[in-house]
Amino acid sequence: MAILKQNDEFDADSLKGKVIGIASDMVMHDSGFHLHTTKAQLLYAPSGCMTVTTSDSQFVLPPFRMLWIPTNELHRVNFRNMVAYRSIYFDIDYAGKYIGSSLKVLHVNSLLKEIIERICFWEWKTPDRAQENILNVFWNEISVAPEEKLTLKMPQDNRFKKVVEEWTLRFAMPPMLKKLAEKTGAVEKTITRIFKKETGLSYQEWRQQWRLQRSIELLVEGNSIGEVAHILDFSSDSAFIEFFKKHTGSTPLQYLMKNE
Repeated sequence: MAILKQNDEFDADSLKGKVIGIASDMVMHDSGFHLHTTKAQLLYAPSGCMTVTTSDSQFVLPPFRMLWIPTNELHRVNFRNMVAYRSIYFDIDYAGKYIGSSLKVLHVNSLLKEIIERICFWEWKTPDRAQENILNVFWNEISVAPEEKLTLKMPQDNRFKKVVEEWTLRFAMPPMLKKLAEKTGAVEKTITRIFKKETGLSYQEWRQQWRLQRSIELLVEGNSIGEVAHILDFSSDSAFIEFFKKHTGSTPLQYLMKNE
């Protein structure tokens, strides 16, 4: 078990053991791009919100979502406010038979939340019989946990990849299509064509999906509907609520309440 401080270094690959949990309360964190060569990772925060970027996608992880990161998956974890960080590393020979080798965002129910918390505060040793029983329940719950589909594909074209990374790091609002064209020197039709090819969305659609992810993050951080609407450049609170409901099927408050 490790309770990490803000600036502590940690290398999961250097540790032996089939299950290694860590816990930390951190703020303004940027892990930088990295990967784990011998461990698969489960990433979760019981409070706060994390943004995780891989080589081609971005995920937002509020307290009701966790991310399964397979071995050798390049990723970067960012957050700006206080986050109760929880991470469990699994020996790939042990975990692979349960969950496979692909990135997955899974819903966290109340039972999984408690089990993850328990595992993250275990001592780093071979699990005893009681802990093995808890792990069995954990894998059973993982096997039926609904997979979340709110993923934002990232463009790979060099003209746009760098500016998108800047937005991610600075939590900056992506500009309108015309402004992006001015910034990159690419014509609007070219931008739309490239985004459609590489992300499956036109730039305007991609920007809306980015706003949705960011709105979830801001809401989880405790911002009011009015504050979120202002930060994300909506014309009014009602316009933001309508946008959010269109994409999630719930109002912002309903969305947070049903996922508590």
